[in-house]
Amino acid sequence: MEARTETDVAHVAAAIGDPSRAKVLLALAGGGALPASALAAEAGVSNSTISGHLAKLLDARLLTVEHDGRHRYYRLATTDVARALEQLALIARPLPVRSLNADTRAKALLRARLCYDHLAGRLGVAVMDALRDNDILAAEHTGAGATAVAYAVTPHGHQELSAFGVDPDRLPRRRTGVRYCVDWAEQRHHLAGALGAALTARMFALEWLRHGRYRRVVHLTDAGREGLATTFGVDVDQLF
Repeated sequence: MEARTETDVAHVAAAIGDPSRAKVLLALAGGGALPASALAAEAGVSNSTISGHLAKLLDARLLTVEHDGRHRYYRLATTDVARALEQLALIARPLPVRSLNADTRAKALLRARLCYDHLAGRLGVAVMDALRDNDILAAEHTGAGATAVAYAVTPHGHQELSAFGVDPDRLPRRRTGVRYCVDWAEQRHHLAGALGAALTARMFALEWLRHGRYRRVVHLTDAGREGLATTFGVDVDQLF
């Protein structure tokens, strides 16, 4: 087998670098799958133009395509793609807001959104803070730098999460259990990985969260406000 040395960062960066393709990737950053027509609308291009953009994203291995009869649906290739988009947003300049609708969407994304399959934004960071403050997650510096941190579920946290309906011992083995993203809006950690996905899925199942009208945006319900406060000690009133 040929040894792998340097990676072709430029090829991936070029695929992401086009504004229309960036809009496609961000539209899929909530973890769902969409047909080409919907992605064309998100990118603001014609159906004939979107096919070339999708081909480039597939070639760069940023997307995968699923076939359902005669229909094709596109999604991000891996959770690492969503993670990379979130990290790029940390160093990117804000897009100018040119309409009331764009302003409303931007504010909603800042409050609470999906980063692939886990909760992000101001709400996601607040949940992460609460998990640490209540000894559900313990942080340990890895020694790779002052900001390099690893998180682990504590024995107390194992009990609390299991009571909530998320068993840390039964998380999917194909991905890291406890990871974090540096939230581009808050510049702080929100919970990712298999545990972040499981917690978010449980909140949807309990109807604590609901999807908003904009892609990736989620809203906290009244039940969620009460549930997060009583279960994890999240002071939602301080967030919104």
